[in-house]
Amino acid sequence: MRSCLLKFPVLFLFFLFLFSATAEGREIKIQVAVTADVHGRFFSYDFVKNQPAGASLAHIHYLKQAMGRRQGSNLILLDNGDLIQGTPAAYYANFVQETDKNLIARVMNYVGFDAATVGNHDIEAGPEVYNRLKEEFDFPWLGANVLDEESGEPYFTPYTVIERERIRVAVLGLTTTGVPTWLPPHLWEGLVFEDMVESAAYWVDYIREHEQPDAIVGLFHSGFGSLNPDPDSHPLEHASGYVAKNVPGFDVIFAAHDHRRRVQTVTNVNGDPVLVLGPGHFAEHLAVAELTFEREARRTFTLKGVEGDMISTSRVVPHREFVRTFEDDVTDILRFANERVGELTLPMESIEALFGSAPFTDLAHEIQLSLTDAELSFTAPLAFNETIRQGPLHMRDFFRLYEYENYLYTMELSGSEILDYLEYSYGLWLNEMEDADDHLLNVHQDALGRVPDNRRGRGVLRNPPYNFDSAAGIRYTVDVSLPVGERVEIQGMENGGEFDLEAVYVVAINSYRGSGGGGHLTNGADIPHGELSDRIVSTTDKDLRSYMVEFFREQESYTPESRDNWLIIPDEWREKGREKTIPYLRNE
Repeated sequence: MRSCLLKFPVLFLFFLFLFSATAEGREIKIQVAVTADVHGRFFSYDFVKNQPAGASLAHIHYLKQAMGRRQGSNLILLDNGDLIQGTPAAYYANFVQETDKNLIARVMNYVGFDAATVGNHDIEAGPEVYNRLKEEFDFPWLGANVLDEESGEPYFTPYTVIERERIRVAVLGLTTTGVPTWLPPHLWEGLVFEDMVESAAYWVDYIREHEQPDAIVGLFHSGFGSLNPDPDSHPLEHASGYVAKNVPGFDVIFAAHDHRRRVQTVTNVNGDPVLVLGPGHFAEHLAVAELTFEREARRTFTLKGVEGDMISTSRVVPHREFVRTFEDDVTDILRFANERVGELTLPMESIEALFGSAPFTDLAHEIQLSLTDAELSFTAPLAFNETIRQGPLHMRDFFRLYEYENYLYTMELSGSEILDYLEYSYGLWLNEMEDADDHLLNVHQDALGRVPDNRRGRGVLRNPPYNFDSAAGIRYTVDVSLPVGERVEIQGMENGGEFDLEAVYVVAINSYRGSGGGGHLTNGADIPHGELSDRIVSTTDKDLRSYMVEFFREQESYTPESRDNWLIIPDEWREKGREKTIPYLRNE
């Protein structure tokens, strides 16, 4: 540890500050450290890129051990959801490896987490996985607003009280209410997701009355959001900031889900400051709140102050004993990730799917149509800037081809609903160009058309590309010289047949979109959310990535091709707009 501190004096000074105590000994400091949106980054190896990783729970464990050795340390370590999905390691642990205890539970218990909040992607793994983990974790998995539909009681532990030097810190866990909008019902059947604001107000009062804690911490798998949201937007997906402002009683709130780093103080309706922290994602940072208490009597403490900061895991090395402990598991995952599945005769670039019909998304269209009797297919580029190289395809490559464990639906939609769906998608996707000198994509820009200096890569886009749905099975154009909502013209079916706005078509669509995610069906096609399930004709029994793997196993090699069934027009505007925007996307 000494050599690390000498190498990184900033970190050393931070630790000195973090664990300092007054000479009189009347002050006690408690550090609440939080990870969030780890998304399967458990080990110090990137199984997708096939190289060492710069951030992981192995790095977090090093920090935890270093912090715990400092004099006066009273560390509480928490995780804020979306832990168990996103990498070959997570998929292997949940669906492939056969062990007495889930690998994720073994990792989390080894690190010594004190509590965690369940996230939407944790529910996405399905009840067999999250019920098992709920039993195997050595700490409570929190979710006060996730109710058992039958009993009306919280399905997960609502809160926990953690003691350090007789100081009682209550941790209340809440999660975003969007799960029923994003996931197939069989993954959350029997669960009810209560409004976060109402749940926070109830449980703060309950905790105060029944626990008399010295501090209350909110551990919310929900983004910061707006302090003054549109009243029609409730329940809120991103509610952490709103709760901080409108539900008195919290001393610090940790936000997650939006993958953003944040250290911000919100003044609540009583005029009290509430610190809101967000550690970002992928175990790249540890968000730390230091709570300073003054001992008034033997068992009476007063919270005198709360300060927050962020520690980057890039400053530390993976914990050596952690690496040794899970060495055999990492070997097994490497064997799984490096399995050869198929071969590509040509490379594919995901970024090209932002500018028209492209092999990266058309591969997904082909597989979706081949798996179903659908006449049309909807899909989006789920990777922002990935290149799948020509040559052997390994299991790890499919986590770049299709990042999420979505299922595949077929749904019945009318021709007019399909048109409205596409209008909505391209409204998110493409700029309303006034001439050929404008940006083609809907990007962040000022009144003079300039992209801010801090907007590069994916951050230049106003909306996430996983909502940029294109269609297969029909031929159409998108005219960016026309207003949003009037751009798409469908010429007919790809097979030469006519497209009828009054007819009903069977459409292949992933479960996130088919459940209402992104708003394409509800806001675009104007189908009430409660009616979406009535439109579902069929659903797969496995995730779509599994079927992609099977598709390639059945062929010796595959030549990716564009369907060329849709086009952005006018041609000159498309080409000039592309040239203007693509350097920002590639961060050139």
